[in-house]
Parts: sequence; C-alpha cells; structure tokens
Amino acid sequence: MVDARVSKTRGACSMRVRLPPSAPALGGEYEIMLNVTELRAGATFKDSQGIWEVVKYTHTKMGRGSATIRVKVKNLKNLGVIEKTFTSGQKVDEIDIAKKKAQFLYANDDDIVFMDNATFEQFNLPKAVVGRKDKFLKEGDIYNLMVTEDQVLGIEISKLVIMKIADTGPAVKGDSVSSVTKDATMENGLNVKVPLFIKSGDKIKVDSRSGEYVERTK
Repeated sequence: MVDARVSKTRGACSMRVRLPPSAPALGGEYEIMLNVTELRAGATFKDSQGIWEVVKYTHTKMGRGSATIRVKVKNLKNLGVIEKTFTSGQKVDEIDIAKKKAQFLYANDDDIVFMDNATFEQFNLPKAVVGRKDKFLKEGDIYNLMVTEDQVLGIEISKLVIMKIADTGPAVKGDSVSSVTKDATMENGLNVKVPLFIKSGDKIKVDSRSGEYVERTK
C-alpha cells in the first residue's frame, strides 16, 4: 500500500490525475465545518472559489458589534494570494491534505513518472502539477505527493537542494565575495547563476523556490 498520512501542509499548482489503485481513499460523504476564528496560518479550507491555505490571520473587534476576521490566503491550485473577509460566527469547509510517498523514476517532455514502491506500479503526473520544481527531483529519491479529493496539488521538495555542476566557466581563485556571477549547468540541465570561484564538479545548494545559488557544499 502507498504510505499516507493526513496533515496540514503547503501545496502547488493542481491537476486532476488518476492515482494508483493502492492509494487509500480520501475524504468521505461528509464535510467538517471550521469556524473562521480557527483560520490560523497553515490551516486549509475550501469554498466556491477554490482550495486555500491561510498565510496570515487578523481579528478585529469593532465596539459591541461582531468581530471582523481577515485572512490572507494562498490558492493551492494557482498559488495566487488574496485577502478574504469574514464575520465571527461564519464557518468554512475544512479540507485535509494527505501526503503519499512515491519514488521518482524519470521525466519526459510532458510528464513526471513515479512508482508505487509497494506494488511497483508506475503512474504519470503532468509537469503542470509541480511547475518548475521537476528540475529539482532526483532519480530514485522518495517524495511526498500532496493530495486532496483525488487531486495532486504538488510535490513536497526541500527548500535547499544539493546539485552537482556539470559545466561552468573557469574558476577564479580568491574571488569569494564578488557579486559577479557566471552561468552553470547542473547535471539535470538546470541553469544556475553561480559565483566566479565555483568550478565544474562542485556541489552547491540551490533554493528550490527561486532557483538561486545559496552556497557551495561537499
């Protein structure tokens, strides 16, 4: 069986896909209502406009009237951030994000191919599900797929990813503080701007959110 556990987590661009039969069913025939006063950062809920994760919560009490609840929320399908306003006493549909473990095998022009380690069944995810994050996947590694209501919202990837440089310009000794950079190509084809002292064969940490160089590592 595919390992799964329910937790609150972040997501990414979504697309409906067919999950392997071993994946446990998610959700049920009922919905859990969440009071808007519980919409703290990290909480997830859904409404007619989409599936949301709370980024910031603000509670404002106006005299003897009801309180106003303002939340900054991120759309887990398109990553857009907006503000929503509620009055105390309102409720929203709580939604849980499940994590499913799968092994990354390879990527082609359109899809990312994973394998269920228990059944050895392979299944494809469209690259649109994870955007540019497919460039940070390593063959053979195990990743958490974030799923809700039979939709994969994204892949959980570490903020800092260690990558090996396949090719870059000549290293400049002693130039460790200059802001001048050069192009470097990683083993998977990703292009990253790196400092002049970096050389081919070096391993570096790359920020998976921005694709930017962080530091050299061993």
